[in-house]
Amino acid sequence: MMKKYYPDEDRQLVAVDCIIFGFDAGMLKLLVVKRSFEPGKGRWSLAGGFLRKNESLDDCASRVLLELTGLKEVYLEQLQSYGDIARDEGDRVVSVAYYALLNIKDHNLDLSSDNDAYWCPLDEMPDLIFDHGDMVGKALKRLKRKVKIQPVGFELLPGKFTLPQLQTLYESIYQKDLDKRNFRKKILSMDLLDKLPEKDKSNSKKGAYFYSFNQKKYNELVSDGFYFNLDV
Repeated sequence: MMKKYYPDEDRQLVAVDCIIFGFDAGMLKLLVVKRSFEPGKGRWSLAGGFLRKNESLDDCASRVLLELTGLKEVYLEQLQSYGDIARDEGDRVVSVAYYALLNIKDHNLDLSSDNDAYWCPLDEMPDLIFDHGDMVGKALKRLKRKVKIQPVGFELLPGKFTLPQLQTLYESIYQKDLDKRNFRKKILSMDLLDKLPEKDKSNSKKGAYFYSFNQKKYNELVSDGFYFNLDV
């Protein structure tokens, strides 16, 4: 049993809140949950939970994701801590925000009705409790910076995708239109995509070839000093 020190210091609750991004139908989406308890019962919030005494912050965030989505292997990164004294109406709660990226189509989540959760287009995000809206804004800014220097955007795509789908993903993250020629030239020049023999003909008779991201080649190139750069 751990010996207790600092007996005269105050104790606070620590929570983890997860900003879960997905990509579907050409849109960046956010997983939001209808809160089932007070304070804020019936309002929309991020997925979250309180830190248990025998788990780390990362373990807590992974547990929250597992309980909500049933998924274990998800891209997850710590974002920022929120400690405003009055941020939670229920008690003194310090929250550590994480953001997660997952591919909606491949996982096809069967979200529990107990959680009353749904995928909301980012530009239709409802009013969220406490400081959760600020967390989402900070996470999106981090994601915009991250996808320029690391291939984390592929976490949001199925295992095979077309170049138009890839460009639409980056446009939804950057929140601006990208020049088709420049984007394709830049991404193909890095030689990280494997062209597949099949085509997606859902949008045209000619169709568009499917590609896959070569994680092994990326890891090898990084070990040789390669620098991913998709600032377009």
